[in-house]
Amino acid sequence: MSSPFSGDFYGAAGGINTGRSTMNNNTNSNNSLRPLYSSPLSGILPDPVTQIVHHGRPSLMGKRSLTEFQQQQQLHFLQQQQQQQQQNQQQQQMMLLQQQQQQQQGLGFYLRNVKPRSYQQASPISPLPPVDFSVAAAAASSISSEFSSISSNSNASTRHPLPVMLQLRSQQHGFLTPPIHNYSTGVSSLNPVHNRASMGVQQQLLSQESDKKMMNCLQELEKQLLDDNDVEEGDAVSVVTNNEWSETIQNLITPWQNQNQNQNQNQIQKLASLSPSSSTSSCASTESPPISCPKQSIIEAATAISEGKTDVAVEILTRLSQVANVRGSPDQRLTAYMVTALRSRVNPTDYPPPVLELHSREHTDTTQNLYEVSPCFKLGFMAANLTILEAVADHPFNKLHVIDFDIGQGGQYFHLLYALAAKKSDKPAVLKITAFTEQAGGVDKRLNSIGVELKVVANRVGVCLFFNITACKITELNREKLGIEPDEALAVNFAFKLYRLPDESVTTENLRDELLRRVKALSPKVVTVVEQEMNGNTAPFLARVNEACGHYGALFDSLDATVSRDNSERVRVEEGLSRKMGNSVACEGRDRVERCEVFGKWRARLGMAGFGPRPMSQLVANSLRAKLNSSKRGNPGFSVNEQNGGICFGWMGRILTVASAWR
Repeated sequence: MSSPFSGDFYGAAGGINTGRSTMNNNTNSNNSLRPLYSSPLSGILPDPVTQIVHHGRPSLMGKRSLTEFQQQQQLHFLQQQQQQQQQNQQQQQMMLLQQQQQQQQGLGFYLRNVKPRSYQQASPISPLPPVDFSVAAAAASSISSEFSSISSNSNASTRHPLPVMLQLRSQQHGFLTPPIHNYSTGVSSLNPVHNRASMGVQQQLLSQESDKKMMNCLQELEKQLLDDNDVEEGDAVSVVTNNEWSETIQNLITPWQNQNQNQNQNQIQKLASLSPSSSTSSCASTESPPISCPKQSIIEAATAISEGKTDVAVEILTRLSQVANVRGSPDQRLTAYMVTALRSRVNPTDYPPPVLELHSREHTDTTQNLYEVSPCFKLGFMAANLTILEAVADHPFNKLHVIDFDIGQGGQYFHLLYALAAKKSDKPAVLKITAFTEQAGGVDKRLNSIGVELKVVANRVGVCLFFNITACKITELNREKLGIEPDEALAVNFAFKLYRLPDESVTTENLRDELLRRVKALSPKVVTVVEQEMNGNTAPFLARVNEACGHYGALFDSLDATVSRDNSERVRVEEGLSRKMGNSVACEGRDRVERCEVFGKWRARLGMAGFGPRPMSQLVANSLRAKLNSSKRGNPGFSVNEQNGGICFGWMGRILTVASAWR
């Protein structure tokens, strides 16, 4: 019969030529003369060599018997198996090299983490002789050579290795093929599956043997290293301790024991958690922790109030009240007054905030006492007086008219009278003071008494004093009602006055800006402003609490440097400060009288009213510093600094008051 495969098997791998015709006896001789190479496009394009061989008998189609065709198929299948086996062999070699590198790295890590030592005696525990690290390195190199020899031997003896699981599967399923005759060598080989299985088992045995050798070497090193108990004094301590090494080796050898131990410990802990003692400790942990930082707890309480968590705020305030003390340290006093203020915020019915109290005579007196005992306030008044004297120094008539919108008890002008008397002038100094008020009745009596006291002092120092009281509304303010004369140098004093006037955030009348515009219309030669440095006007509740803690906390602390804690006047001053804090924190709208602002906002507001800054001279700043340090013990915690044209007075780095001048 005629085979349909005419020339597909010519040019087989390895130069094998099995194509043979059943009708031509000279084909073998012709094939023997055929070259051992063929075209790479055999079967697709005509092969020139094939055309030369068959040129003599073009009619023959290469007919073959069934036996030859089966043999050719077996050879083709064997070639494919060889290629697959070569690929598997290369993969196995790569795996062996990776295992060898990992074991060498493990041994290197083992040697690097232990300090090399020289041993003179054998370990009392291990029966093995001392081992130095040169021997260990040699052992490591021998292990590497053994791995390389094992891999080379396996490569030489095993040509077609297969994975062990594949070998077992082939044996279980009986995937066996008959013996195949190798026509290139003339040797009949066994089944390639059997060869691969036997070679794979041999490879596995060699690998296990090498692993055992490596493990034995590591165990020997571990014994020698861990049995060293003679450590000289002054030697460096090893990075990895003996206990750590023993635990590591033990975990590698018996990981399941550690797992069981961990499980047992977890069960013991679970049982212990069910005991009565654990329940007692859990109950104790639910108790409120003690207050370690009162200021932080105050902020937390204010945060809870702002978020509507009243119960949380009450619980924090209760704990704060346990550490508060109005007769204790400055922090304890601040805590006591802040707790009162926050309680008024939470429950204004049971703890009414101070509103009307800020307009009482008691509060006015305590505020004046604060101005006397605190250098930050007292120096602010002095800065205003010195600036006024500088502004009118070149006035030809030597007449000074000062309009004060909150004269208080007149303490500022006692200092001004002495300063005018100290000036050397041909003409006697003339001072006119106009006290402005919007109230009548008893307030007039208080202002009249202040005028009497000032006149007494003026007569004693030789200054001509005129004291006037003007009662009118801010919107009616003009030069005629104030009695301003053309030959007078006009000065307007805003010392701790503007912060009590409501602005546009409270009412549309905006008396704060209205007063500034009215004063600007008077054309004064100088306007002095002294205010507390605190952002308490348009700031939200939580920010105001934070500002109050910082400002009044520094103020309470500064009082320790000037007045003793048991002084009755200090107690009154601090009670007045508590009313200020309570009103600033607990009140809103028109009820909030305390509306302090920082110097930057005052500067912007005065600029919008038409005023320009009048920087204070260096002479004024030096005079204030000299006054601050005039006492015997001095005031090391207080500071006087010039900033943005104003003079700042502070305590321990925090600015409390700022004095500035405008025109």
